[in-house]
Amino acid sequence: MTTSHPAHIAMFSIAAHGHVNPSLEVIRELVARGHRVTYAIPPAFAEKVAETGAEPKLWKSTLPSPDDDPSAWGTTLLDNVEPFLADAIQALPQLIEAYEGDEPDLVLHDITSYPARVLAHRWGVPAVSLSPNLVAWEGYEEEVAEPMWAEPKQTERGKAYYARFHAWLEENGITEHPDPFAGRPARSIVLIPKALQPNADRVDESVYTFVGACQGDRAAQGEWRRPEGAERVALVSLGSSFTKQPAFYRECVQAFRDLPGWHVVLQIGKHVDPAELGEVPGNVEVRDWVPQLAILKEADVFVTHAGAGGSQEGLATATPMVCVPQAVDQFGNADMLQALGVARHLPMEEATAETLREAVLTLTGDPDVTRRLKEIQAEMATEGGTTRAADLIEAEIPQRTTGA
Repeated sequence: MTTSHPAHIAMFSIAAHGHVNPSLEVIRELVARGHRVTYAIPPAFAEKVAETGAEPKLWKSTLPSPDDDPSAWGTTLLDNVEPFLADAIQALPQLIEAYEGDEPDLVLHDITSYPARVLAHRWGVPAVSLSPNLVAWEGYEEEVAEPMWAEPKQTERGKAYYARFHAWLEENGITEHPDPFAGRPARSIVLIPKALQPNADRVDESVYTFVGACQGDRAAQGEWRRPEGAERVALVSLGSSFTKQPAFYRECVQAFRDLPGWHVVLQIGKHVDPAELGEVPGNVEVRDWVPQLAILKEADVFVTHAGAGGSQEGLATATPMVCVPQAVDQFGNADMLQALGVARHLPMEEATAETLREAVLTLTGDPDVTRRLKEIQAEMATEGGTTRAADLIEAEIPQRTTGA
């Protein structure tokens, strides 16, 4: 017979808020169900991981840290991807040593953790991707990846990148091409609502399961209350990475300076000095970090970079969004949110005080936006969130066979 049992589940991620935070409530739930969960992570996130009850397995990363200037990531496609491969190659020996004699029953991994799939192959255990953002649909390669890579693949640098990736996989007994290795997991649990997924009708649901937001209790991050007399509240945040935008923040200050009844929470991150904003009126609250979900529960509008985490928090709290994307998947998210009828996509170069103010007032005054947000919020509530994610992960744990 086969029996369910407490398992050793190993999670792997990089030290980035947008990749760690979406998984934390799922990890907490797995621990609560009696599983032993280890979480391979650089030291900067050890405390955050330990708070879930998981055991951090520490390794040293060569990737830019969350506190580094975003320019450390470079500007081209190869600038963005080469650091992940280099980090994976140097991380693998560390992780092999960390798990020596302590191999898991199941591997969970963020989409950026290439060593996790190599280790799962090495150990002969299943691997499940926890995707914090959109996933590939049928036709994704032809429509998106191939045009994006056409030029870089013809360069010496691009050829060298692929040669290095191929060689590393082959050294570890994997014959799969780097593209499907990185982008086509055998099993994936998608930690975003289906509403945020482009071409959702063309996603293979035998591989990808959308569970929506896995937010959990954020009380430890602090509370926030609407100030007395504030008729409307706006939150402005570009997330945790691409926050070095003093000119944009100055436009936001100007946009709300003369709007009666409005209170603005302006998160500027760690790379901008408040003095760079000039004179700040009394209705603008400047912070380097905020308890985002707590504020969104009170907010009337969210000016956001449209990262996957912020986008779904905006949807979960039924908050209209002005999307000013900065990088990677944020442009696609902004387009999705606009197409859903709950947001305005405003490119950074067009984000002036006038256009920001117009977008905010239009969105917050439109009953169709409010209605559509309520519909999506209700749809998201049926996707299962943390509980369903944990159920699906448990279903992937190999069963032990016992005697009759």
